[in-house]
Amino acid sequence: MNLKQRAARLKADIPAVFLSLKDSETPWYAKVLAAVTVAYALSPIDLIPDFVPVLGYLDDVILLPALVALTVKCIPKAVWERSRASAQGLWQDGKPKKWYYAIPIVLFWLLILWLVVKAVWF
Repeated sequence: MNLKQRAARLKADIPAVFLSLKDSETPWYAKVLAAVTVAYALSPIDLIPDFVPVLGYLDDVILLPALVALTVKCIPKAVWERSRASAQGLWQDGKPKKWYYAIPIVLFWLLILWLVVKAVWF
């Protein structure tokens, strides 16, 4: 599978992860991981900003596929197959643009900023 095919598969798997998040047969730990994955995928803010040389794009190339792969491994096979079938064409017009998905990333950076200020100031 080449890089272009993997990217297309990843793009199709994110809506399926979203649907499996809402499935009642999905275990709680898989739901937590799915929520983190979907929030990170839909967040307009990256964990490592894109303007940071090399690392800014590596998080999109490594972190997101790793989150999706780990989430898929935690979801029961029957739930995953059902969600994948239902997700066909779900986000054809592009992913939803909701700013509240950025809240966990913003909170993370605020925590980092607070820790740095606390270390320097005190």
